[in-house]
Amino acid sequence: MELRHLRYFITVAEELNFTRAAKRLGMEQPPLSQQIRHLEEEVGTPLFQRLPRGVALTGAGGSFLLDARDILERVRLATEHAQRVARGNLGRIRVGMINSAPFHPFLPRLIREFGQRYPEVALSLEEDTTPELAEATRDGSVDVAFVRPLLGEAADLVIETLFDEEMVVALPEGHRLTRLRSLPLTALAQESFVLFPRPVGSGLYDEIISACRRAGFGPHIGHEVRQVTSIANLVAADLGVSVVPASMQQVLSTGVVYRPIEGDAPKARMSMAYRRDDPSATVRNMIELAHQVLRKMSLQRTSKSSTRREKHST
Repeated sequence: MELRHLRYFITVAEELNFTRAAKRLGMEQPPLSQQIRHLEEEVGTPLFQRLPRGVALTGAGGSFLLDARDILERVRLATEHAQRVARGNLGRIRVGMINSAPFHPFLPRLIREFGQRYPEVALSLEEDTTPELAEATRDGSVDVAFVRPLLGEAADLVIETLFDEEMVVALPEGHRLTRLRSLPLTALAQESFVLFPRPVGSGLYDEIISACRRAGFGPHIGHEVRQVTSIANLVAADLGVSVVPASMQQVLSTGVVYRPIEGDAPKARMSMAYRRDDPSATVRNMIELAHQVLRKMSLQRTSKSSTRREKHST
């Protein structure tokens, strides 16, 4: 029994006339009659009572009609479901992020726009360190991760650089350097630093250390914390100074003063990681939307800069 046999049967049942049913189906009447007889033989009972003019459903035919319609509707829904999954409009996606990522406007905007564009995709968020998220992406427990640069090669992953964020100095409130509106890294040469361990975020860690060394000193690291967001708390407790992504200024303002860095300053790079061979349309949609959000944010920054220049010129 094929689906077309069910469609033939339903059409005859609705028309109660082989000639009209054949015309509606775009076929000749004799082949249609033959197909219905084959269907009745396969079912094992007459489905129609042949009348001088047209046909009538038997009791078995009426029951079969209900089930046949239900089967075709289920097939339609299954097809539609598969197509929506194939387009990435239905399903789930697991997004990983380092704990500093949500403080930059990019990620909240991306998550919000993804939810608006794909409301039937279940999105879950997982927060962890860059190495842990890279491993989770590899083993499939995370689909897309927003991380800092990785240490070493990752041939099985695609690592896309999204943007480089400015970094700022975090000082305890009342520190002698807070009187300056901005400061070079050399001003921190004698300070004790609060940083995260290198294995937690090797790329950003190396960027900070390298910038300090270019400034002529190797920073003394007095305290290490795994969570970058905890750095502000230790700085507020006057346990040292730090260099953090500019977006981290949202984490804690009481007890901490942030200052721009003059001259050769480190950058906090944000990257997007995903499996190189991942066929998921949902993942492709997230990647493409990330590119779109970055373009829109870039255009908005350009527009604001132009507006400011015009105001200054007038």
